[in-house]
Amino acid sequence: MRFSVLASGSSGNAIYIENDQHSFLVDAGLSGRKMEELFASIGKKMGDLDGILVTHEHSDHIKGLGIVARKHKVPVYANAKTWLAMDGLVGAIPVEQRFHFDMDTVKAFGSLNIESFAVSHDAADPMFYVFHENGRKLALITDTGYVSDRMKGVIQAADAYVFESNHDVGMLQMGRYPWSVKRRILSDVGHVSNEDAAVAMSEVMAEKPTRIYLSHLSKDNNMKDLARMSVEQTLQTKGIIVGEYVDLLDTDANVPTELVIV
Repeated sequence: MRFSVLASGSSGNAIYIENDQHSFLVDAGLSGRKMEELFASIGKKMGDLDGILVTHEHSDHIKGLGIVARKHKVPVYANAKTWLAMDGLVGAIPVEQRFHFDMDTVKAFGSLNIESFAVSHDAADPMFYVFHENGRKLALITDTGYVSDRMKGVIQAADAYVFESNHDVGMLQMGRYPWSVKRRILSDVGHVSNEDAAVAMSEVMAEKPTRIYLSHLSKDNNMKDLARMSVEQTLQTKGIIVGEYVDLLDTDANVPTELVIV
């Protein structure tokens, strides 16, 4: 199993996952043209996709969904409430390309099992995904105001994480956003801070080589170096030393990470 974080942040989100038989895209939050460019940069073709898995209906996750699905005839998977919320936002997607992926279920595609789970965000029915193959595990979790015990149970002991580290609380509180927006981000249906993300990480990691990609960083209320330093320091207080068996890696708004093996 291999993956690349194609884009991550408020300007657009997309993650590519493949094994030897199947390939999937989680969200298509950039324009169709930009999505094509991102795929080309990792040497992949959108027409080879077996499906697009939607997490929720916010524009930074579905901006290019309709265009990509129609142009390349890619199946689209989402839960019932998300399908309803997307109506009018992604254009017409042919019935034969529309599939339901219910919350808290597992779909098998050959040796690749994809598990869905609920997150806490201000969308119709937001959910993320864990990918399993041959004892290896990739967990994706962003766009959540907090990480519940139930979420932790699903993402426990993954070999790689794409984990939200959205904002520095001090930067957010002192920043230019209106108070209503700050309150939304800090709420249980907003986004997790660097420190809260690190605490959750410390509670789900197993003592084995683990890659963590810090994702969905706010361009106004966070910085890569700050996020990495905050997460590393918080993990250290929990007895986890980055570099021993844990690697912290960056993601970008529109520069894909290297395609890596889980």
